Amino acid sequence: MCWDMAHLFNHLKTVVSMLRVFLILLWTTNLVQPKAAPNAGVQVFPPVNFTLTVSALAQVVLHWKPNPHQEQKNYTIRYDVKILSPVPEEYDTRKTHSIRTAPLHNGFSACVRTLLLHEDLQGRSDWVKETLLPLPGAPETSVTDLSCVTHITISSTVSLHCTWLPGQGAPEDTEYFLFYRYETYTERCQDYIKDKWNRNTECRFSVTHIDPEGLDNLIVIHINGSSKYAAIKPFQQLFNQNAIEKVNVPRNVTVFLEENDLLATWEKPISPFPKECFEYELYLLNLKSGNKQILKISSNDFRLRVDVTSQYSLQIRANHHTCSARGFWSDWSEIIYVGQNKLENPVAWILAVLCVSTCCTFLLVAIICKINHVWSKLFPPIPTPSNKFRDPFPNDYERALTCTRETEVGSSAEDQSCSVLDDSVF
Repeated sequence: MCWDMAHLFNHLKTVVSMLRVFLILLWTTNLVQPKAAPNAGVQVFPPVNFTLTVSALAQVVLHWKPNPHQEQKNYTIRYDVKILSPVPEEYDTRKTHSIRTAPLHNGFSACVRTLLLHEDLQGRSDWVKETLLPLPGAPETSVTDLSCVTHITISSTVSLHCTWLPGQGAPEDTEYFLFYRYETYTERCQDYIKDKWNRNTECRFSVTHIDPEGLDNLIVIHINGSSKYAAIKPFQQLFNQNAIEKVNVPRNVTVFLEENDLLATWEKPISPFPKECFEYELYLLNLKSGNKQILKISSNDFRLRVDVTSQYSLQIRANHHTCSARGFWSDWSEIIYVGQNKLENPVAWILAVLCVSTCCTFLLVAIICKINHVWSKLFPPIPTPSNKFRDPFPNDYERALTCTRETEVGSSAEDQSCSVLDDSVF
């Protein structure tokens, strides 16, 4: 009995092991199924001769060939391309080449594989990878903080202005040189501005080959350098031409008051884009109250109810936002003034002026009268009545007063009596 149980247990153990092997085989089959062709017996092979070639500034050509062992009967062959660096991207194509624009100073890496399609079924090969090494140069010698601005001139050409900072590891004798590439055209800068160590830190192109009507095209900026003490590492950066455009100021701005409304009209900036592509900001200042407003407007006119007793100043600037990438806001237009500061109640203002004028007139007359003693002549002092009843005991003050008066009108004898009186007192 024990032997039968042990035999049964071993048999179950064998069955479990076989089941486990079967599941592993099934899982492996599912795992490698993407590499199989839609129909059994057809294998998907990866492309061959995959290469990366730099064809221009920040431009690389990916090229490969179909695998010669790949069966193509009744199948559609496409290629899955994956950019690994510097910016991840994945897409598929029927061609055996692809062109990509990307900064290459830190290298470039990509891979490709074959896709075999038939109706709703799909097979994939292994990936084939290729890499471009970073551009040579000493660390921290590349430029930093690179920024560029374009501007459409009156003659419908595009100017370009770029600024940067020298790398922290760049020697003082480093000379930087800037190139720009737009589509197939490449140009080197000839107009630089230098820092205190005589290193180029700005570049200006008054005229370029940039198309003013281009929509979101890329501008490639490449800056390399030279030094006696270090190898300067190049630097590349891509800019959307519309995203770095400094928009022109709106033209023919007109502002006026109509009853209780402030009205403003203007024309779009100099640009190949239609007026529907622009938005505006209007800066309105009440010069009486000091209140400020910045209003966003999408049309070429503006109406606002205002206080007609106040004077206002108005400025406007523009940017494009619907037809392309948003650029840099234009400068503010010149200040335009409209209206006048007035008192809300003119009657009260008149009464206040009259009161002030009257007070000032009276004050002036009083000062003149004081100076010329007119007041004392017009209003003489009232005389004090004499005292007919003498005090039987006059005090010293009264006696002295009496003597003084008598001296003025009496004789010399009386003077002597007053003297005797005074001597008796003191």
